[in-house]
Amino acid sequence: TQNPLNRSSGINAEYGEFALTMSRPEHIGPPELFYNESEAIKYTNNSRIIEIQMAMSSRAIELLNLPDDQPSFILDVGCGSGLSGEGITEAGHYWVGMDVSPSMLEIAVERETEGDVILSDIGEGVPFRAGTFDGVISISVLQWLCNADKVSHNPFKRLRRFFTMLYSSMRSGGRAVFQVYPESPKQMELITEQATRCGFTGGVVVDYPNSTKAKKIFLCLFAGTPVTSCQMPQGLGCEQENTVQYSNDRFTGKKRRRTGDVTRKEWIQNKKQKMRAQGKEVTADSKYSGRKRKPKF
Repeated sequence: TQNPLNRSSGINAEYGEFALTMSRPEHIGPPELFYNESEAIKYTNNSRIIEIQMAMSSRAIELLNLPDDQPSFILDVGCGSGLSGEGITEAGHYWVGMDVSPSMLEIAVERETEGDVILSDIGEGVPFRAGTFDGVISISVLQWLCNADKVSHNPFKRLRRFFTMLYSSMRSGGRAVFQVYPESPKQMELITEQATRCGFTGGVVVDYPNSTKAKKIFLCLFAGTPVTSCQMPQGLGCEQENTVQYSNDRFTGKKRRRTGDVTRKEWIQNKKQKMRAQGKEVTADSKYSGRKRKPKF
């Protein structure tokens, strides 16, 4: 059953248990410092990490649903040392990677990966021409944008800038697949809301939802595809459809108007009564409460 993403009950069921079982490296420090030289070497030489990274990148490429008869040009967001890029190469596609950690990119160059790599902070945007990429993948990166590592960092603005420039760099009809480790339902809502504001449609696919270790969450975004035409892929390891779909209805920022027969004065009095019940100081009612002022005194 498809549930709108703004229903927190469905999101808690999908992400709550999983988020509690994960450690949060993004809480230790910014990625360019956390993935220093020693950590980058350890990350790249760990056979278990390599196995998991290759499996997740292969699944992300599968969710892109690229044509089999021709190679595609893919952007690897947060490419690191190029482990996920190797999966793209094995699938017969070309790729470019961007990452904020110089140590990880140095290892990618030493390993002579097939794709080109760029040192760039994705929170500052995606520096490519419009319509460049046929698809985008990202493994365990997007949740880093939800943290403010510097005084100048604003997660809302950084996510908005990233999704805005990513949308323009993709061809119409292309897909972007992000494997994420959301810390909480609110964090996932923050990410998907900013993606929606920038024009993306799509939803969330959860693989193996009943497994603690094998559970993986993928955010599948569509660029230039109407929400009615979005065919969400099926999650692995579940009998029923395990996706959460959301629309691209834009939030206008306008406040909802009061409806019904409630007058302005009654509405103000009801609001004051609620504030008094909460123990807040409220000005006393008078014959002037709720009265509309004239243009001039």
